[in-house]
Amino acid sequence: MNHPMKKLLTLTGVLLLLLALAAPAYAAAPEEGQNTAQEETADNATGLKAIAAGLAVGIAAAGGAVGMGLATAKSAEGIARQPEAEGKIRTMMMLGLVFIETAIIYALLVVILIIFVL
Repeated sequence: MNHPMKKLLTLTGVLLLLLALAAPAYAAAPEEGQNTAQEETADNATGLKAIAAGLAVGIAAAGGAVGMGLATAKSAEGIARQPEAEGKIRTMMMLGLVFIETAIIYALLVVILIIFVL
C-alpha cells in the first residue's frame, strides 16, 4: 500500500475511534454553568439571522453595482455613438439607476426586518 495513503487511513481510524469514545460526553446532561438547548437554539438563530442579513445585503449590493456599471457603460457608449441624443439617454440612464438603487434599499429594509422582527 502507498505510504501516504497508509498514514491517511491510520489517521482516519484514530479520529473515528476518538469520536466513538467521546460520544457519551455529548449525551451528558448540562451542568450548572452550561447553556441549555433552548439557549443554544436562540444563539444559533441569532447567528443565522446575521449570516442571512450579510448575504442578502451583499448579493443586493453586488447585483446593483453590476447593473449600475452596465447601465453607465451602455449609456456612455450610446452617447458616443449619437451625441445628439445625449439628453434622452442621460434621462433614461438616471431613471434606471434610481430603480436599481430602490431595489437595493428594499433589500436593506428586508434585512432590517429579518434582524429585528423575525
